[in-house]
Amino acid sequence: MAEQVSDRAGEDPRDAVRFYLLDHRTPVGKTIDVALLALDVLFVAVFVAETYPVGDRFAAELWTLEVAISLVFLVEYLLRLYGARDRTAELFDPYSVVDVLSILPTLLVLVLPVPAVAANVGFLRVIRVVRVLRLYRFTREREFFFGTVSPGTLRAMKLLLTVLTIFFVAAGLFYTAEQGVNPDVRTFGDAFYFVVVALTTVGFGDIVPVTGAGRLVTVAAILAGIILIPWQASRIVKQWTSPERTDVTCPACGLTGHAPDASHCRACGAVIYQEYDGSD
Repeated sequence: MAEQVSDRAGEDPRDAVRFYLLDHRTPVGKTIDVALLALDVLFVAVFVAETYPVGDRFAAELWTLEVAISLVFLVEYLLRLYGARDRTAELFDPYSVVDVLSILPTLLVLVLPVPAVAANVGFLRVIRVVRVLRLYRFTREREFFFGTVSPGTLRAMKLLLTVLTIFFVAAGLFYTAEQGVNPDVRTFGDAFYFVVVALTTVGFGDIVPVTGAGRLVTVAAILAGIILIPWQASRIVKQWTSPERTDVTCPACGLTGHAPDASHCRACGAVIYQEYDGSD
């Protein structure tokens, strides 16, 4: 890694951009990771805060902050396209699509001749709920700015993020459908409370959907919870109950995942070399 870092200055600018956007070990790479993670969380927090009744001054400050973060993410997106080896693949990558959708409402308000309040109505508000999906980019690999996690830990993180994403996206869509029509849904917090109560099958009944769209969102959220959460949980259980494997790759057939004390590939029988503790 030290040799790779020392060669950054002499490489093509595209290679350097790609390296630092993917790197999790160098100080620059870690700084970029931490900054983007903090901005992702702040971006979601701004969306939630804007659903509450705040003064005009605070609302203007929130809008300025939203614009600033959106422009940072736009620069990040353009840099990822610039540094990508296959720009077409990067353009249609699910993570890239989410990046665009998350900032699209704000950029449309900036470009089109409509007031900033238009970001809170219609399809623009619906699109804004996908901002939480940006956090999935940080679970793409096992390496983070604080180190490398085990496959089981990474899957547990994905399960937790999946649960939070279902709650957040469903709450955002439910708020969009019910706000202004349902007197019990005045803020994002009200919608989030309803979604948590509905998806955990408690069903207090103090908040109920009054619109067709609200009912549709509720049904879709429940189905998503029934399908996605057990699927992620089953992968964690499988990881915990399956025999321990190492990441050693067979030089002959390329199979990855062998027993910790294996000396031959379990697929082709070729000799593999790995260090292991045989004191037990």
